[in-house]
Amino acid sequence: MDSRVPAIADQLLLIERLLRELDLWGAEMPSQEALSSLEPFCVDTLALEEWLQWIFLPRMKQIVESDGQLPSASGIRAIAEMAYVSEGERMRGLLEALGEFDRLIAGEA
Repeated sequence: MDSRVPAIADQLLLIERLLRELDLWGAEMPSQEALSSLEPFCVDTLALEEWLQWIFLPRMKQIVESDGQLPSASGIRAIAEMAYVSEGERMRGLLEALGEFDRLIAGEA
């Protein structure tokens, strides 16, 4: 098992918790069409928090639980900074959690 897995698993749980605390956790799954977008982060069909909830977190949890191959890089914080630029301080904790995930994936943490 990759030595980063426990820290990554913890980070995924933190990201989910923060999305819930920020009231960004949706109760209804987007349509299959929206989830099937070919654009990075489904930018044409989903809000970033929807992508995090319905695509990113489930995929990463599956990788962690199956001892699968972790991605070699992640740049989610940069995308989140652009998506939430108008939110200011409210998103600081989520941005920090996403940045820590990026560092863990890169092997920098």
